[in-house]
Amino acid sequence: MKFLIPLALVAATLSQTVWAGDADAGKAKSMPCATCHGLNGMSTLNEAPNLAGQPLIYLIEQLRAYRSGKRQNEIMSIMAKPLTNGDIEDLAAWYSSIKVEVK
Repeated sequence: MKFLIPLALVAATLSQTVWAGDADAGKAKSMPCATCHGLNGMSTLNEAPNLAGQPLIYLIEQLRAYRSGKRQNEIMSIMAKPLTNGDIEDLAAWYSSIKVEVK
């Protein structure tokens, strides 16, 4: 039992470190995404989802799935193919940092 707390702290620290993207870098890299997903992650097309405020891990997993071909979409498969892990983490950090107001 005494090992559970330190293990939980290590896990929490690792998860933050592993997924540490740079939101400012992601914003700069997001210009090609803006055509469909909007400048601030709010979609401009009915078939493109809003990315603003989505959970970081969700965005990372989906971009990696598009890049690997595990998830298929004609446009996203092409857009995600050249992205590095760092690019994906930066983009996810940017979109997940955007606050969405519900009215």
